Amino acid sequence: MQENQNNQEQSVAESTEYTTPEARIAELETALEEAKAAVLYTRAEAENVRRRSLDDIDKARKFALEKFSGELLAVKDSLDAALTVDNATLESFKNGVELTAKQLLSVFEKFNIAEISPAGEKFDPNKHQAISAVDSDQEPNTVVSVLQKGYTLNERVLRPALVMVAKAK
Repeated sequence: MQENQNNQEQSVAESTEYTTPEARIAELETALEEAKAAVLYTRAEAENVRRRSLDDIDKARKFALEKFSGELLAVKDSLDAALTVDNATLESFKNGVELTAKQLLSVFEKFNIAEISPAGEKFDPNKHQAISAVDSDQEPNTVVSVLQKGYTLNERVLRPALVMVAKAK
C-alpha cells in the first residue's frame, strides 16, 4: 500500500514537471492567449458599460421634463378651452383665469417651484435684482416694490425678483 501511494505521488510530480522546454513554452503560450482573451473580454465589457451609461444619461436629459410637461398640458388645455368659448362674459373669463392660475400653482407646488415676492424684506442680491433705488421712509436697501416676482426651483433661484429698493437718505 505504501508503494502504491509513492507511485501516485511520483506520477503527480511527473505530470507537473516538464520533460522538455518546448512543452513548457507551449503551455505558457496557451496561458498567454487565455490572458489576452480575458483582457479583450474585460475591455469589451467595460466599453459596453460605458456605452449603456452614456445612453442612460442621454435618455435622462431628453425625458427629464416629461412629467412636468405632462402636468403643464392640463393648464394649456384650460387656456385653450377659455379661448373657444363664444358667449363669455368678463366675469366668466376672470373665473376661468383664476382656475387656470390655481392649476398652474398646483403644478408649481408639485415640482417645488416657489415664488420670490420680497416686498418689505432686506435686499438680497442672491434672490433679487434691483432695478432702481427710490426715496422711501423705509430702511435703506429694503425692497419697496416688486416689479416682477422671482422663482426658485428646489430652493435654487430660477429667476431673481425684479425690485425697487429704498435709497439711503
